[in-house]
Amino acid sequence: MEWAALLLSLKLAIGTMLILLPIGIWVGRKLAWSQFRNKYLLEALLALPLVLPPTVLGFYLLLAMGAESPVGRAYHALFGQQLTFSFAGLLLASLLFNLPFAIQPMQRAFEAIPREVREAARCCGLSPWRVLRRIELPLAWPGILSAMVLTFAHTLGEFGVVLMVGGSIPGETRTIAIAIYDRVQAFDEQAAGIMSAVLLLISLLAIGLSYFATSHLAQGRKAHD
Repeated sequence: MEWAALLLSLKLAIGTMLILLPIGIWVGRKLAWSQFRNKYLLEALLALPLVLPPTVLGFYLLLAMGAESPVGRAYHALFGQQLTFSFAGLLLASLLFNLPFAIQPMQRAFEAIPREVREAARCCGLSPWRVLRRIELPLAWPGILSAMVLTFAHTLGEFGVVLMVGGSIPGETRTIAIAIYDRVQAFDEQAAGIMSAVLLLISLLAIGLSYFATSHLAQGRKAHD
């Protein structure tokens, strides 16, 4: 069992989830209630990682963050190291390929909130921030929780993009998915099986907790009503 790879994967998944939480709420809410020209193009762009092969997405991210790219040169000028094949580059790539997993469930959750509820809250004198905090977020919470669980689980299991952007540097970019692949290539089926089982257990636990929390919340609302 490669504990360093597992801890790195958990660090990457948790970091991605926490950063995308406010981004997903803000973008999902805007897309749910805003109408503007060519909105469908923005939604299609955000959903692109869902249908694009991971190696293709990883290739373009590698070009966009490489040492000769504007992003790569700017990062090197600021921090004195390259962005690709580093944990920072891996995190940035993770944020980009997880955008649809974070935004789409939140967008659907905000769309399900009746417009009359928000308008009534505003008529009562609540500020936009208090409407968001006291009305919208509690109602959209199941969708937000689902988005975070999907982001977490998808990050743990991602392979193609991670390998293209980060490679397999122990302690830096070698995630549990890459470690499993390397063990299979080395015909070490026992180690690969143990790591796969651990990854399966963590993913199942995360999804189970999500369903439990969502069901508990729904029952609480019914009891309150």
